[in-house]
Amino acid sequence: MGSVTYGYIRVSTKEQCEDRQIIALQEFPVPANHIFMDKLSGKDFNRPQYQKLMRKLKPGDILVIKSIDRLGRNYEEIQNQWRIITKEKHVDIVVLDMPLLDTRRSGKDLTGTFVADLVLQILSYVAQTERENIKQRQKEGIAAAKKRGVRFGRPRKPIPESFQQVKKEWENKQIASRSAAAYLGVSQDTFLRWAREQ
Repeated sequence: MGSVTYGYIRVSTKEQCEDRQIIALQEFPVPANHIFMDKLSGKDFNRPQYQKLMRKLKPGDILVIKSIDRLGRNYEEIQNQWRIITKEKHVDIVVLDMPLLDTRRSGKDLTGTFVADLVLQILSYVAQTERENIKQRQKEGIAAAKKRGVRFGRPRKPIPESFQQVKKEWENKQIASRSAAAYLGVSQDTFLRWAREQ
């Protein structure tokens, strides 16, 4: 029994482009009845068809995907799936968008797997570094904006004209803070914050 070629497609509700993925896989060629497809929303990563495919894969089979992100939501997940498929199931992976990610090899030559693993490590490192850089840039951007006086969060409610009068009554213990807040149409927290700030 020779190796069997399978294809996997994942489309989220946001990016309805399974046609491109199907065409690419069929041109490889992957037989139409060997293509597994999950349609998911971003939050739902339950992937029933992927699970079904994983049960079918046998050592020596080939799994074809259009792009590396079909395997997972982030590089940790992608690397984990990659390891299970190539190291535990002994199945080759071909990523059509990235020819270096092709683990098929001739005989005892492990170059394909080695290069693909290395490329995946590098991609993972680049993605992680980029995430950290984005976070750092956001932090710096927020700090710079705050310095310029940009306010974040919901716009603050304007303080009503009657506030000073109500505050005076509250300070003189004529009314409770809850009643004062209710009279001004704000939460008790807001009233107390205004009282502190004014």
